[in-house]
Amino acid sequence: MKRVSIASAAVLLASGSTLVLAQSQPEDLLPPGFDQPAPAPTATRAPRPGPSPTATQAPDAPAGPAMQPGEVVQAVPGVTAANGDAPALGTGIDLARLPTLEQLEAMSTDDLDELFGLKPKVDIPAAAQRGMDRVGVVAPGEGGLPAFSLVRQPAELVRAALAGTRGPVVSRWGHILLRRALASRLAAPAGMDPAEFVALRAALLNRMGEFAVARALVQDVDTANYSPALTNAAFDSYIGTADILGACPAVRLARSDREDAEWRMTAAICSAFSGEATNAESDLRRLINTGRTQRIDGLLAQRYAGAAGGGRRSVTIEWNDVSELTPWRFALSNAVGQEIPATLTADLGAWYALSAATAPMLTAAQRAPSADLAARRGVLSAAAMVDLYAQIFEEEEEGALADAAQSLRTAYVGADAATRLAAIKALWGASESADDPYGRWVLTANAAARLDPSEDMAGDAGPLIGSMLAAGFDRDAARWASVVPAGSLGWALLTLARPQAQPASGGQVGDFLSDDASSEQAKSRMLIAGLAGLGRVSPGAASDIAEDLGIDLQRRSRWTQAIDAAAAGRNQVLVVLLAGLGMQGEAWEQMTAVHLYHVVKALNDVGLGAEARMIAAEAVARA
Repeated sequence: MKRVSIASAAVLLASGSTLVLAQSQPEDLLPPGFDQPAPAPTATRAPRPGPSPTATQAPDAPAGPAMQPGEVVQAVPGVTAANGDAPALGTGIDLARLPTLEQLEAMSTDDLDELFGLKPKVDIPAAAQRGMDRVGVVAPGEGGLPAFSLVRQPAELVRAALAGTRGPVVSRWGHILLRRALASRLAAPAGMDPAEFVALRAALLNRMGEFAVARALVQDVDTANYSPALTNAAFDSYIGTADILGACPAVRLARSDREDAEWRMTAAICSAFSGEATNAESDLRRLINTGRTQRIDGLLAQRYAGAAGGGRRSVTIEWNDVSELTPWRFALSNAVGQEIPATLTADLGAWYALSAATAPMLTAAQRAPSADLAARRGVLSAAAMVDLYAQIFEEEEEGALADAAQSLRTAYVGADAATRLAAIKALWGASESADDPYGRWVLTANAAARLDPSEDMAGDAGPLIGSMLAAGFDRDAARWASVVPAGSLGWALLTLARPQAQPASGGQVGDFLSDDASSEQAKSRMLIAGLAGLGRVSPGAASDIAEDLGIDLQRRSRWTQAIDAAAAGRNQVLVVLLAGLGMQGEAWEQMTAVHLYHVVKALNDVGLGAEARMIAAEAVARA
């Protein structure tokens, strides 16, 4: 370290000496005109000093009519005299071209402020404005990652990692870790505009379905510092959370050249809540009549704007000619409490499901159908899932949701262990996603952790342990080590997930391989990749088993080189961003053992061993 510093200092000194030699002649640093002597006074006698200028009279102002005591004359910004001779009222607007009285009366407050140069540029007082040196909502002392991790990293690499992660992350624990990194209070890489850095992070959070976290992130930046890209990311987060009014500061003050219908409708809604209900109603009616927006969109906006009061008519929402659902329609409908026809909600995509799962204005029964996906992705925690079904238990008297809530209650307070286990398994079987019931594993994690290990439940130990690990209960899961036989699914999960575990032998791994009934031995492939990444199998055994499975753990690519280099530099944030890039996909079938190996090894090397263990165990459980 000392040699590097000395070498750097030598380079700086060498460059400094070059600069000194290059500046052999003194450089004039004064602006033009300052090096000219002041003209001598024409009078032979020194001029008498005049009165100092006051707040009511500029030093060089032309003579005007005498002012009465107490009078204050203040120029209107941006206005010139009609003849253009004297800036009696300011500069910038010709009085002869001012709007007529009728036009002025029809103008909104924003139009008038724009006309007279009074439109505010900021919405935060100067004393309360925040810097852009570090932006985020989770400080290092609160669980956030190191703030200056990316300062010395190439901006191109960080930009590629953030912009290149287009889809969801296949791993629930990978999603949770990536969300934590994106929400951390971080400084931007050198050479990257801090506003761009926040915009890239917020946009990725939106793509992950983490709309509330993205909204919190953009709200940590003063609107005056928004770039167009950050404005767009902020607007998307407000739509994702159905928080239309939250977008008003960005719509009214931030830099943007957007003129699309959704933007203009939001501006009209903001005007209505600023006391200009009549003008807002006119703007929305104009958008509908000119065909710039679909009728259903304009009607929903009118309904929302009418909640501000002062509206002159009620709005009837008609869905007859609507053939598709859009994020705008979904957000506005939820915000105003408008029921969406079942024909439009029969097969919602992931964006709508993740938005609905966290929408506070929806009932628990309305959010429950989307909750499994949100839990599976990592948007909802195990505690949030239990709270959701506790509300359903209180509100729903019959139906499938009421039955599920009752089963969850039995899983906690059943008369004996067998009854509680049966209730847990009933919840797994009732999952809406038969191919991947992992969302229900998240739901039952706490209940599974309350069960005492028993030989009678050894056959269900694997899924029970997987359920516990879905919520990170690794110590509770470790109690089952004496119950699970070597080579079983439960053994594999514990060997990967326990904080301190004995290395697996080749024979134990071989037993697991021989009993693996997964497609193309996917679980075995993930097991050997996880064990090798954690260093819980000897390199020789790992190489032999990987070769038998047709895996080349040493295969190199630009991504593997980048994440390995980031791990060698002990850079947690960069490793997490690159891990998210390598784990994106819709299902675990898209995740390769080579990628898992590098992700687990890199996370373990930079001190994120707990997350590495959970990702490795999840891969085996879900493959």
